[in-house]
Amino acid sequence: MDAGESSKRRALQAHGTLNPRPQAVQDPLFNERQAGGFFDPKDLVQVKYEMLRRVRVDDQSVTDAAQAYGFSRVAFYQILAAFEQDGLPGLVPKRRGPKEAHKLTAPVLEFIDQQRAEDPKLRAPELARRVQKHWGLSVHPRSIERALARRASKGQ
Repeated sequence: MDAGESSKRRALQAHGTLNPRPQAVQDPLFNERQAGGFFDPKDLVQVKYEMLRRVRVDDQSVTDAAQAYGFSRVAFYQILAAFEQDGLPGLVPKRRGPKEAHKLTAPVLEFIDQQRAEDPKLRAPELARRVQKHWGLSVHPRSIERALARRASKGQ
């Protein structure tokens, strides 16, 4: 792997667009020697777009295109719907999981602040126990640490 390829791989990974299964892409266009390296099976957005193009422009069947690009038929239709709704940005994978701290709400964080004001030496595991006892919420100590670090970086 040369420096340019390594740099591209890091960029794809940083943006969440590194294809986790590039070996599943079987379309001949993605054979580096045949296409001069233009088509990259590691570039998930390019792979998805080309799969959609094969069906829409080249009249390839959905089943054949999905198989050639390493997706299921269901995934093909999900990708198509995302593309039709959002264009190219719709092909970028969405961040999975909760988008915000859903347990550590403002009142819970205020409670944590009060506990720390009373005893500045309290650590996250003890704070988690106190949140459990007072609020009935099971919060991982690491979640508390991250929330406190976010607030500290924002100057709160």
